Amino acid sequence: METQKNNLANSNTAHLTVLPDDKVPFGQSALLGLQHVMAMDVYVVPFLIAMLIGMQSGQASALIQSTFIAAGIATIVQSHFCMKLPIAQGPSYVPLGAIVGIYAASGSGEFGWSAVLGASLIGAIFVIILGYTGIFNKIVKTFIPPIVGGTIIFVVGLSLMPVGLSSNIFEGAGATISQNIYLALISATVLIGCVMLGSIFRQKGRVFRIVSVIIALLIGCVAANIMGILDLSAVGKANWFSLPQLPFVDYGFTFNFSAILTMVIIYIVLMAETTGTWFAVSNVIDKPLTDRQINRGVIGEGIGCFIASLLGSTPVTGYSTNAGVISITGIASRRIFIVAGFWFILFGFSGKLAALISAIPSAVIGGVFVIVCGIIAISGLQVMKNEHIGEKEMYVIAVPVILTLALTLLPKDFLYALPTTVQYLFGSPIATAALVAIMLNKVLPNVK
Repeated sequence: METQKNNLANSNTAHLTVLPDDKVPFGQSALLGLQHVMAMDVYVVPFLIAMLIGMQSGQASALIQSTFIAAGIATIVQSHFCMKLPIAQGPSYVPLGAIVGIYAASGSGEFGWSAVLGASLIGAIFVIILGYTGIFNKIVKTFIPPIVGGTIIFVVGLSLMPVGLSSNIFEGAGATISQNIYLALISATVLIGCVMLGSIFRQKGRVFRIVSVIIALLIGCVAANIMGILDLSAVGKANWFSLPQLPFVDYGFTFNFSAILTMVIIYIVLMAETTGTWFAVSNVIDKPLTDRQINRGVIGEGIGCFIASLLGSTPVTGYSTNAGVISITGIASRRIFIVAGFWFILFGFSGKLAALISAIPSAVIGGVFVIVCGIIAISGLQVMKNEHIGEKEMYVIAVPVILTLALTLLPKDFLYALPTTVQYLFGSPIATAALVAIMLNKVLPNVK
C-alpha cells in the first residue's frame, strides 16, 4: 500500500490551483459547483428506470426529484463528513438490470418497487458494515497494487468513452447524426480552447480554465438553438417548486430474501467500480488514499445508498466524470462539491431547474464527456508510469482493457440471454475488468 501511495503522489496529472481543503468564495463555489452538476447526467438513470419498468409520468417525475435530492445529500455526506475528498455522488448504472429483475419478480407496481427499495436498504447497511469493520480496506490493500489501480483507472475512462460517443452523440435524440457530431465538436473544441487559454495566459486566462465546462455547455446550447434543436418546452411546463414523494406515505419497503441477496451482489460489484473512481480522484488531486479514508469512504457510500433508498431512489456512487473536470479546471476544493450537493437538492425541489438541466442536448454533453473520459484514462497511465512493465504486467493491463471494450460493445440481446448473476457482473465493464485485473495479478507468476 505504501508503494501505491508513493506512486500516486508522484503521478499528479494536473497542476492544481486550488487544493481540496482550500476555501473558495461563496459566489465562485456556487458557479463551480453548478459546473460539476451540469457535467453529470444525473437525470438519465431515473429516466431509464422509469422507462424500463413502465412508470407513469407523475411517478417518473417523482423518481427524478428523489434522485437529485439523494445525490445532493450523498455528495455532502461523502465530501464533507466521510471520505472528505472532492467526490460527487450520483445514481449508478450498475443496478439497472437488478432493479428491473426484482421489480418484475415481486409482482411489479407498488409491490415491485417496495421490494427494490427494501433490498437496496438492507444492501446499504451491508456496505456500511464493510466500511466500519475495515474489511473492504483490507481487500484493497491486499489485492490492488499500483499496476492494478492504474489499470482500473484507465478502464474507467475507456469504458465511458463508447457511452459518450454512442449514446450521447451518435444516437442522441432530437437531431440528425450530423448535427449531433457538429454539436459535440463545438463543445469539445470550446472546452479545449478555454483550457489552453488558461494555460497560455496563466492568471489573466485562469477564469477560462476554471469555468471551461460551463462555457462549453453554454456555447453548445447556443449552437443547438441556432440549429433549431434546443427544446425548452418542458422547462416552461415544469413547476418552480414541488415536493418529492415521502417514505411510508407514498411508498413502503418490502424485505424479500432473494431480492436482498441479489442487491448485496450488486453492491459488491458497485464497490469494485467505485474503487476506480476513488483512485482517479486521488491521483488527480495528488493526495494518496489513506486506510482511514477508504474505510470512511465505504461507510459514506453505504450511508448515501441508505438515504437514497429512504427517499425512494436507487443506489448512488462516486462519479468519475468529476475527476476529469478537476483535472481540466485545476480546482479541487471540497467546498465546491458541498455546494454542488446543495445544487442537487435545489434541483430536486424545483421541477423547472431540473428540466433546464435535462434540456441540454445530449450531444453537447457528449462532446465534453468524451474529453473528460480521455483525461481519466490518461490519469491511469500516469499511475503506472513508474512501474516496471514486465510480461506479467502486460497481461494484467491488456486483458482487462480488451474485456472492457468487449463488454461495452457486447450486444444487449446476448447479455440478457445469460444467467441473471452473470448479467449483473457483465453489465458493469469496469467492475468486471477490475476483478479480472486483481485475479491476473495474483494468479500469473512473477517473471524476472
